[in-house]
This record gives sequence, C-alpha cells and structure tokens, in this order.
Amino acid sequence: MKVMMIFDQTQSGLGGKENPDLPMGGKPMAVGACGMFQKYMEQNDGHIIATLWCGDGTFKQDPEKNAKKFAAMAKKFQPDVVVCGPCFNYAGYGMMAAKTAQTINELIGIPAFAIMSKECEQAIAEFKDKVTILKMPKKGGIGLNEALEEMCIYAKMLADKADTTAFEAEHAY
Repeated sequence: MKVMMIFDQTQSGLGGKENPDLPMGGKPMAVGACGMFQKYMEQNDGHIIATLWCGDGTFKQDPEKNAKKFAAMAKKFQPDVVVCGPCFNYAGYGMMAAKTAQTINELIGIPAFAIMSKECEQAIAEFKDKVTILKMPKKGGIGLNEALEEMCIYAKMLADKADTTAFEAEHAY
C-alpha cells in the first residue's frame, strides 16, 4: 500500500506554533512525525511514498486553492491512500486536514481521510458529514498508540476497497 501523508508545520518537523506561515512543500519519503506510526504502517503493508506539508497559517490564507494544490500533488504521486494527520488537538491543522481530505476525495478520487482529537471541534462540526475523520487523543493523551494503529488499519482498508462501515461507526466522528 502506497501512502501519502499531509502534515502541518509541527508534524513535518519544520516548526511549531511559532511557524504557521511555513510554505507548502514535500519530499518523496517519510519525514517528521512518521516515526510515531511507521511500525503500524509496515504491519499493514504500508509504505510512505511522500510527505507533504504546509503551515496552517499559510493554508488558512486560501484553503480552497491550497487544498487543490495538495490534490494536484496527490495526483502526481498516485498513492493508494492519503492520510491527513494525525492532527492531535491543533485546530488549524484539523481544518487543513479535513478540507484537504475532502478536496482530494472529490477531485481525484484517491481515498483520503483525516484524524484528529475532539478538541478540533470546528473542523469536526464542519466536515464530519463530508469526509471521514477518525478519533484520536489530544497531544499527551491516553490511547495514542491505539489511535495510530487504527489509522494505519483504516488506510489499509481503504486501499483494499474493503467495507469500512463498521470501522467508521466505531472509530470516526
């Protein structure tokens, strides 16, 4: 399974809250926070073929245009699935992830989803009926490893075109 990750400035390892204006970029490899869930990805026959990033402040300047740029890059890389997150409780990243996943699903048909904690309530409220958003704990919360493992299992289910109805009922908002 070929996986593409979409990260904000923090998860990409290129800055924190102090660097929201990080320009969009990417590399054809796993970077940043990928180490947190690499073993779960491998257990599900997953290989990260690209990691794209954008500062949440940069994304917020023109969400429509920036989501379309991410979709164009996804089309170029041709992953089997796109994971937007893990967002933890970063509200700006949650909005970016949900909008990007929705846009990729609508424009190019590659399965994409987001994963975030309940603290990203604005993104969840706005997008949960438009795109799958998996649950996870906030930063430092209990259950992180389980959520990351579920994220990789769900990615595999999407790549395999499996029935995800029961999984989503249990693990999505």
